[in-house]
Amino acid sequence: MIEERWTLAARGLRSAADFWSVRFVDERIDYHTVRNDVALPSRQVRERGAMVTAWAGAGAGYAATADLSAGGLQRALEIATARAQAGAAHALIDHREIARPAQSGSYVSPNAQGALPSRREWLERLTHECASANVDARIVERVAGMQVTQSDQLYLTSDGVRIDQQFRFLMPGFSAVAHADGDTQERTLGGHYGTLAQGGLEILARYGFDGSGARVADEALQLLAAPNCPSGRRDLLLMPDQMMLQIHESIGHPLELDRILGDERNFAGWSFVKPEMFGSYQYGSELLNVTFDPDLREEAAAYAFDDDGSAASKQYLIRAGVLELPLGGALSQQRAGLPGVANSRAANWNRPPIDRMANLNIEPGDQSLDAMIAGIERGILMKTNTSWSIDDHRNKFQFGCEFGQLIEDGKLTQVVKRPGYRGISASFWRGLSAVGDASTREVYGTPMCGKGEPAQVIRVGHASPACVFSDVEVFGGA
Repeated sequence: MIEERWTLAARGLRSAADFWSVRFVDERIDYHTVRNDVALPSRQVRERGAMVTAWAGAGAGYAATADLSAGGLQRALEIATARAQAGAAHALIDHREIARPAQSGSYVSPNAQGALPSRREWLERLTHECASANVDARIVERVAGMQVTQSDQLYLTSDGVRIDQQFRFLMPGFSAVAHADGDTQERTLGGHYGTLAQGGLEILARYGFDGSGARVADEALQLLAAPNCPSGRRDLLLMPDQMMLQIHESIGHPLELDRILGDERNFAGWSFVKPEMFGSYQYGSELLNVTFDPDLREEAAAYAFDDDGSAASKQYLIRAGVLELPLGGALSQQRAGLPGVANSRAANWNRPPIDRMANLNIEPGDQSLDAMIAGIERGILMKTNTSWSIDDHRNKFQFGCEFGQLIEDGKLTQVVKRPGYRGISASFWRGLSAVGDASTREVYGTPMCGKGEPAQVIRVGHASPACVFSDVEVFGGA
């Protein structure tokens, strides 16, 4: 938990900078795993530290420290100030023109104070689920896991702004591997890293963790007996746990404004999106409505303020298919001369904030799942990502899924394994032909989004209904 003595230490800071801020992070992650009915050693990771930012003239500087004493914070502030002063003459933008954080506030994850099981109780629960997947000799591996994260953050500025944010995340997981006659198939609960959410024990029910062992094992056996996915052009029905990655890779990353400005080209690539496209570019069909929504509190990247102290609220990035806003925080907005959103975020205390997607969601449409299936003459349903590849402009992509099922004359028929599909972001979304209603919408999240130099791995969330795309190239594995 954030300690009040850190607040007192920050109040005594002195600097020649025009403006400074301190962002404290105190984070603990507990990992519990049971594999083939054997409890693996539990692990705990603890991180504590602060990032100090200073603005002096046109320049800005950063310095991180794990020494949270008054002296440690003062030394970090002096380093950040010296860096800001040294860089002022070479700054790409004038930091005096960026609006300073002006609003204090707080945020707490839903059910963040609710009791959670002890280590022993977690392992008992995981062991029970692991044992329930032991349904057949062909199930050769069963893994149940739980990741629990408590992250407390405090942001203070020289102008007197104070922002307290307390987050709690749970990520249940289950996987079953089936093997026979030289073939191996794996089925998971929402992918290996897709079930991250904010809250308490209600997260397990949301993702169907209780009872998942037998269900996931059964689907792994179905895949073992299934033929490979056929190849050719078909209508494609993507379920929310695959839409998560489709949104992430072909909307989220292309719309990050620092990437559009070229910051990521040496590492993670840049974007096919150009600044002049905002306000006019037809990103998708008229059915496509995409929002940045930090207000959906059970989602992984909900918050009230970003890590530069900007207040966050729901905003449309794409409306009726037309591109409106980039994912750009205050710094990138100033650089590009474009409006953006409060998504300047850092992975931890020892990284400065950069533009990151947060809760990036597709708004529901008006069709039930049954209606979407009934409207497809020749298609395929795909669930749960297993592989991905996308070019360095976030345009051409190829994704593989765990589970497929053919749709013929409006009905689900044959289960198929190793289903995959490919497309081009700039045209794929224009083929969006049906969007599921609220009953088909599911909320997913991951702690594994990587970006930045030095590297940052951060939590993001994606909520989506099931969606149909017309005339997509699909293929099966060897």
